[in-house]
Amino acid sequence: MNDSTRESPRRAVGALLAGKLDDGGYMEYGYRGLKRAQSAFDLSLTVIDQVPPEPARLLHALRELAQSGARLVIAHGGQNDGAAREVADAYPDLQFVVTQGSVHGGNLASYEVRQEQSAFLAGVAAARLSKSGVVGHVSGIRVRPGLLGRAAFAAGVAAANSKVRLLTTFCGTQDDAAVASRVVAAQIAAGADLIFTMLNAALPGAIAACRAHGVRLIGNVRDWGSIHPDVFAGSAMADVGLGVYAACRDWVAGERLSGIKHFGVESAEAVRLNLSPLAPNTLVAELELWRARLAVGTQHLAATYDGAEFSA
Repeated sequence: MNDSTRESPRRAVGALLAGKLDDGGYMEYGYRGLKRAQSAFDLSLTVIDQVPPEPARLLHALRELAQSGARLVIAHGGQNDGAAREVADAYPDLQFVVTQGSVHGGNLASYEVRQEQSAFLAGVAAARLSKSGVVGHVSGIRVRPGLLGRAAFAAGVAAANSKVRLLTTFCGTQDDAAVASRVVAAQIAAGADLIFTMLNAALPGAIAACRAHGVRLIGNVRDWGSIHPDVFAGSAMADVGLGVYAACRDWVAGERLSGIKHFGVESAEAVRLNLSPLAPNTLVAELELWRARLAVGTQHLAATYDGAEFSA
């Protein structure tokens, strides 16, 4: 646990980030949103990180935060849904938020940046850019945001070109680079020439495998193309830290946090697809049409994927 000073108890916030704060992706961006809120709203923070995504461990960490003096407790990631619901019921005088969650109650809210919208756009781009007619998807653990992202990516691929074959794998870990490298290499051996990843600290393994075989990636959360332009054809940008920041902002403003708040492609700050500068203008124009449909709700995204799964 990392404790800050407690000079402003009324604005004491506890946060659970069940991963590595320097993972380069999901957890790091959640932490950035938290630090941004601390600076903007003079918050006192208690942070717990590097907790395995196991229900009992998450429950213990959230109880610890509820007993820390925090008045607002934020659990970053949909894997916290069950634990947050239980702890919120036990501490009705505190406010609880799950980012990328799907739970709500009298003192419990979810703030969700719609990653699946950027995943859909990534699917369209992958299908258009693939030369082999085979694209891949690699994620880690089967939590709701990852499952929604996979379903949306598959829908984007099918919408752009129904003849493109999709290889999809949940490799069981967000942070093990060796596992990610092995899975990505297996998809490449099966014909994939463009792979969409929803990984955290495991991403360097995927990058290494793609670089070794001359295959392109589409990343997520941040703009990976600006860091590894030789590997990334694009990035499905979804600033998951925005949910953390917005929850703190609304709480400081005196709102009673309940229900589910969404942030999507209607705000480029929240969700967008960044393409390589080498992407054809026709693809850029097509993606803008799909983005507009997502923004107004005329493009429906299925919540489940019922196709085959790839075994690495």
